[in-house]
Amino acid sequence: MCRMNEVQTAAERLATAARDRITCAPVRDVIGDAEAYAVQQHNIAARVAAGAKPVGRKIGLTAPAVRRQLGVDQPDFGVLLDDMAFEDGDVVPTERLLQPKVEAEVAFVLKADLAEGPFDERTVAAAVAYAQASLEIVDSRIENWDITFADTVADNASSALYVLGTEQKELSEVTPRDVSAVLSVNGEERSTGAGADCMGDPLTALAWLAETAVRLGDPLRAGDVVLSGALGPMVPVQAGDEVEATITGLGTVRATFAREEA
Repeated sequence: MCRMNEVQTAAERLATAARDRITCAPVRDVIGDAEAYAVQQHNIAARVAAGAKPVGRKIGLTAPAVRRQLGVDQPDFGVLLDDMAFEDGDVVPTERLLQPKVEAEVAFVLKADLAEGPFDERTVAAAVAYAQASLEIVDSRIENWDITFADTVADNASSALYVLGTEQKELSEVTPRDVSAVLSVNGEERSTGAGADCMGDPLTALAWLAETAVRLGDPLRAGDVVLSGALGPMVPVQAGDEVEATITGLGTVRATFAREEA
């Protein structure tokens, strides 16, 4: 009972911050790493009950540069919901965000379930329908991004929104570990990286997620979108910014952050 009270306390703190658009204190004062995914699941279940639909997962903390930025030492994952998705070139409403940052990532769309392991790069590649360039718009409900592993996992891996590019490439056409990425804000190059910066290979990240999802009893399914993790450092953005990521072999993906009304 005590553990459930702690999970609910942390979940309510994060949900309130998201609803009221006011950042909150870290939740590591009430939970540890072992309870973090339970907090995440609690708030995802509430959003699903309110009408959102799960459409995939995002893998976080895959790039050494991002782990150094946040002071954590292992990957994590969050759940993608249909109300988090935007199309290439869309205007992103800043009123849904608190302290956003952007990352360039390889996205995979699955054509088969990944329900029985063990998994490696070859087995997960066989389940991929195609890859796309993507922008992940990460955000933290926790003040000043003052997060540990428990904080970010509980906060749905610090996820917010995502944008998929229009080019869809089968893995016979592109090798994810060999891609390179350039992320620009308002025409200025702000972050660079490569597929090899994502756990050595974005398919390695996908294999890690597949194993973890099976272990937790909620395996990846055909049709899921998987954001495989950042190819370079996160970049802060604000209202009015125009963001573009170009990933070799996968094309370009863009988004504009709406100016807030006076």
